[in-house]
Amino acid sequence: MLSFAGAAEAVKPVRSEVIKPIRNESFNKGGKAKERKQGGNPREVAGYQVFDGSMDGNRQVDPQIAVGGGYIFHGTNGGLIIYDKKGTFIQGVKQSAFNNGIDPKLFFCPHNKVFGFDLWNPWDKEKKKPVNVAVTETSDPTKAWNIYPIPAPQGRDGGGIGYSRKWIGYEFPGGPAQNFVLKMAEAKAGKPATIYHFAGNMGHPVATQDSIDALYFLKITQTNFIITKVDDEGNGGPVATVVADVPHKINFKYPPKSPQKGTKQVVSSGDRRPKNLVIQSGCIWFSHAVNHQGRSAVQWHQLRLDGSIVQSGLISHPKNNYIQTTIAVNKQQDVLVGFQEAGPDMFISPRMAFRHANDPKGTVREVVKLGDGKGAANGVAWGDYSGSTIDGDNLTDLWTIQSIADEQGKGDTMIIKVPFKERK
Repeated sequence: MLSFAGAAEAVKPVRSEVIKPIRNESFNKGGKAKERKQGGNPREVAGYQVFDGSMDGNRQVDPQIAVGGGYIFHGTNGGLIIYDKKGTFIQGVKQSAFNNGIDPKLFFCPHNKVFGFDLWNPWDKEKKKPVNVAVTETSDPTKAWNIYPIPAPQGRDGGGIGYSRKWIGYEFPGGPAQNFVLKMAEAKAGKPATIYHFAGNMGHPVATQDSIDALYFLKITQTNFIITKVDDEGNGGPVATVVADVPHKINFKYPPKSPQKGTKQVVSSGDRRPKNLVIQSGCIWFSHAVNHQGRSAVQWHQLRLDGSIVQSGLISHPKNNYIQTTIAVNKQQDVLVGFQEAGPDMFISPRMAFRHANDPKGTVREVVKLGDGKGAANGVAWGDYSGSTIDGDNLTDLWTIQSIADEQGKGDTMIIKVPFKERK
């Protein structure tokens, strides 16, 4: 068990295994994978560059994006798509091209100039329930990928992926060992990778935009922030050390479900546990949905690595619900918070808010409306999350992908760029 009493105990993995990769010679398997063509239609909305992502409609679309190498890499439960930064479709495939699975979480590592993502496959014939961690060999996602099918036989839905300069980390619910790490260099090179499993649950791995080797995990309980650092033991293997286990006073109440126009069917507002976290400028940043005055609102935070709060903010509405939030932060500490709005007199609609680093602490500027939903979803599950990310090429611009309810109440998606001028 990890501890935090005086000098924290360094904990070694409980086991390791070597996984040989499945190599795709290209994103579309040399043209052999069935094409999935979705989205495009670049345009301007509310003064911002926008284009469509997946448009095939699904209440649990689970949209994500990663940006780098001149590309937008997009994933949903329907498949994976590559666009250029102007919104032009380049290539698309279904998950079957990457050993199958659901719930893709995407990243672009600016240190190693590679894309990565995970797919959890609970339906494999061998009953191993592999987490398929896929990593490119270059910054061009149309080229070669290496896929590592890592067994997680007691795993359940809800995993999360993160990275640092040296490590890729994963967290999933279920079983006695719910976190594993592997070396970025092995995955990028397509070598057999050693997978190191840690006992218990260290929380969600953080996307480490700072140029450091250590990989951090954040676990939020009802009362405490627990921050764990995974670093090289000195012989090439990892060790985990709790670097903070401190009380917090943030609102950590589950967000209520949201009503919709013209129906009694309510929809999920998201999880109080954040779906993406980033380390930028020596701090952990995240947003999450919480219960505020009986409605779902968005909370966002900046934490030091000792668990102390630099600033927190609340984005709320007096009548409607703000749901399914994610955050992005650039090298200047400008912030983009993406989310959706839903309420008794409207359908689920995409929204965002942003702040410049020198704005008053805990504040964002006016909420930007990016479109209006057109129909009511026919079930509780919605989302189940959105995506927001830094531009891995300039480390300044920020991007978000948000769902919008179409006429049938299904989740189409919009990809939005928020440019920031670089300050000297």
